[in-house]
Amino acid sequence: MSGPLSLEPGGVEADTLALRLAAPRPRRAPDDAMPAKRLPGRRQEEEAVSTLAAELAGSIAPAVHPYEVAALLEAEGLSASVIKERYGHPNLFSLATALYESVPRTFPEPPPATDLWLPDTLRCLLRGVLFALPALAYLLTAPLWPLVRHAPVLIVAGIASWAWGQALGHRAHLRLVVGRREASDTLLSGSLLGAAVATSLALLPADSAVAVGAAAAQSLYLAAASVLLVLARERLLLAALSPLIAGAVALPWWEPGPELRAGLPLLALLATLLAAGLVLRAGRSGPAASGAARPRLLASLPYGLFGLAAAVLVMLEGRRQPYMVIALTLSMGPAEWLLYRYRGWSVAALRASATPVGFMLRSAAVLGLCLAAYLLLLLPAALLTGSDPAAPLLLAIVLWTALLLQAFGVAWPPAVLCLAAGAAAAVTLPELPPEPTVLPAACAVTAVCLMACVIHRLGRPSPHA
Repeated sequence: MSGPLSLEPGGVEADTLALRLAAPRPRRAPDDAMPAKRLPGRRQEEEAVSTLAAELAGSIAPAVHPYEVAALLEAEGLSASVIKERYGHPNLFSLATALYESVPRTFPEPPPATDLWLPDTLRCLLRGVLFALPALAYLLTAPLWPLVRHAPVLIVAGIASWAWGQALGHRAHLRLVVGRREASDTLLSGSLLGAAVATSLALLPADSAVAVGAAAAQSLYLAAASVLLVLARERLLLAALSPLIAGAVALPWWEPGPELRAGLPLLALLATLLAAGLVLRAGRSGPAASGAARPRLLASLPYGLFGLAAAVLVMLEGRRQPYMVIALTLSMGPAEWLLYRYRGWSVAALRASATPVGFMLRSAAVLGLCLAAYLLLLLPAALLTGSDPAAPLLLAIVLWTALLLQAFGVAWPPAVLCLAAGAAAAVTLPELPPEPTVLPAACAVTAVCLMACVIHRLGRPSPHA
């Protein structure tokens, strides 16, 4: 066969199957090469065809061949007798050709694609609040013990917990892909070990049992809160912290006394531990996945190193401008929202781009838009607190771009760059001046390097496809 057979009735296949006599008759041209034949039409039949064309115009207009219209007519249930009697055409294909020619071609745009990265705004804002709420415990217990004197103990335990929590969270998310039971096992063992490590490190600068107890309580809370946040149980964590919130809100009008000042944070701690235990117990009750290999421990190392560097940078900024650190902590919720928006807007930019260079330019514009929105959110807090906005805003750029790269699986560059910034900013300790300039300079250099890394790594179509 050198070409397709016509599928219309009476085509060349009719001649092929016909019984041939001694004198062969001349070969008939296929119907699709001849103009559509119509039976002697009447005005009523023409009006019926026009009415049918108007009714099916929306489905006929995008067709690229009369055969598509024929398939549509078959789906409508038009029989051969109806086609002949009502519309005056000899067959289905003749009517389809007439309809195809009478309706102008239009090709509507496809419906807009669903945004798979649309964030849950309420959940993101709640997470930002949950990051800052534990500070109310220090507000309640401040009169009961010399907080400033024992601050180094809490800082050491907090930095260790932050670094451990970042690595554990990454590993738990990898295990969550395998199954909830595997993730729960990882979180149970990892959180207990992390709390023990953080408390052990806090023993080094501690000079009293009270300081060690406070560091242990802080480490246990951070471990339990990490479990609830990784498993997306933010509302349960908020409920567990309700005693702490109630006590802090009542402070301007009521003096709770030493018993309640110590008891309310302890009650919130116990509630958080209980909530984390119940969630892990429910997760471990499911079936175990078979044949799933455990991810390598080294895969989570850069995430832990970034957590260590971020904690050091935030601690150094907190020594100079503590209120801006609170604002920065609260902004982690909107920062997470912007991470989702970056991914959604990048996918939209990929659909709108025709060349790799065009997408890179659009990707850079999306990055600039997200950073501008994040900085505009933090700028009023800096102005209201009378803080120097340079260092906290640069630090915000560093943290957000590093988290963005980690969200795409680029872990080592932000870890190395943030560690270098933390090491350089360590000279801002009181005995090693100059304090006011080194931290902003280190953050500025790191921010430029991270933004260049984002444009280089994420300015290509492949990470977003």
